Amino acid sequence: MTYIPAPERYEQASFRRCGRSGIVLPPISLGLWQNFGGADVFETGRATIRRAFDRGVTHFDLANNYGPPYGSAEENFGTILKKDFAHLRNELIISSKAGWDMWPGPYGLGGSRKYLIASCDESLKRMGLDYVDIFYHHRPTPDTPLEETMGALVQLHRQGKALYVGISSYGPEGTRKAAEILRSEGVPLLIHQPSYSMLNRWIEHGLLDTLEELGVGCIAFSPLAQGLLTNKYLNGVPKDSRVSADNSSFSKDFLNEENLNRVRSLNELAKKRGQTLAQMAIAWALRDPRVTTALIGARNVAQLDDSLDALKNLSFSPEELKDIDSHAIEGGIDLWRSVSKE
Repeated sequence: MTYIPAPERYEQASFRRCGRSGIVLPPISLGLWQNFGGADVFETGRATIRRAFDRGVTHFDLANNYGPPYGSAEENFGTILKKDFAHLRNELIISSKAGWDMWPGPYGLGGSRKYLIASCDESLKRMGLDYVDIFYHHRPTPDTPLEETMGALVQLHRQGKALYVGISSYGPEGTRKAAEILRSEGVPLLIHQPSYSMLNRWIEHGLLDTLEELGVGCIAFSPLAQGLLTNKYLNGVPKDSRVSADNSSFSKDFLNEENLNRVRSLNELAKKRGQTLAQMAIAWALRDPRVTTALIGARNVAQLDDSLDALKNLSFSPEELKDIDSHAIEGGIDLWRSVSKE
């Protein structure tokens, strides 16, 4: 059946300025890290992407190794673009990244010019695109000169393969240096993609201030703490949880009873606000105007709708914020200890 987008998709949609650029982004963007790969049901992902666009989501975020298997999320997204969005490309912001492992050998990960240029070229082929709107370096790689990594982003920008460039998971000093190198080449740093949630607040210690000073946007990934800030773990760890997978980036150590009790307390606060825990967590991440957009995932249309409904209540009283802090901060749960913040 031919997809006809909702004609009223922009009537209730809102957008936020990305730093001091000319680009605006929806307050919630859809990431294809999970649930859109070759191991997933294609039509479920397709329906979710259609629904997101119908509800005003114009930004879709990918990376070269999203799947599983690696590359399959971009392949599926490319098929969906061709089938449903070919005539709507100018209404979309599409981003991809490279930095983590993608293919075997020493040239299949990191921040080298060879890896980044090849990765972007392959991502464009998988998606059937001439360009992406944003191309990120996915993570800091201390074994590669920053000048080389940023030089690769400059090259992609000048070739027209990336309209804008970004970085992910860089700390304040690394962000400042990256922005300076790019600026010296006449290429602005558009956006930074850090992890951020009620349980993971590292960006509040200098990075948000740095981004504001530099005029760089912020897209917060994992505002739901990889599912911990949902109703999924309120009654313990379900048997089908991906935390049990051998290659999971989510440690079972975080799911101790003390942390789960914190999540249950936060869930009670969400109920008082008339929200699900996931909705409150997304709204909380967006409470700071320096956060341009929250990047979410979705297993299906119902889960997407639940997350997007967070936009119905984005305001917090001082008392609510204090209550959230009392349950979320004390004791500290850092879900991304292994991510470099240099």
